[in-house]
Amino acid sequence: MDYETFIGTVSRRSRVPREAATALTRATLETLAERLTGGEADALAARLPKPLRASLAAPAPEAEGFGLDEFVDRVSRRSGLSPAEARRGVPAELSTLHDAVHDDEFRPVPAQRRTGFGERVEARD
Repeated sequence: MDYETFIGTVSRRSRVPREAATALTRATLETLAERLTGGEADALAARLPKPLRASLAAPAPEAEGFGLDEFVDRVSRRSGLSPAEARRGVPAELSTLHDAVHDDEFRPVPAQRRTGFGERVEARD
């Protein structure tokens, strides 16, 4: 999936304007990178369009342990979206991410099911 299609899909699924979808995507990827190990984030980033890869750079080799509420809060702060928009937007972005990569690279994300992340990914169109 190319960059324009990715952002357009996030915009449509999250029901936010394209500019907000761009901010939502970057914020979600940055927050997701904190939840994954460096190797998991790198493998996932390699499958993304080039303009999105840097957002998925893991800030530390080890994954942070925080739940869905904290995830959404971080996305809201980083993107400038309201908490309600971020809560609606996170599943839109994660499901688009899932569509864009192979299941092998996406496997670390659903592994977060015990924290509620799996349910957010399942919410597609």
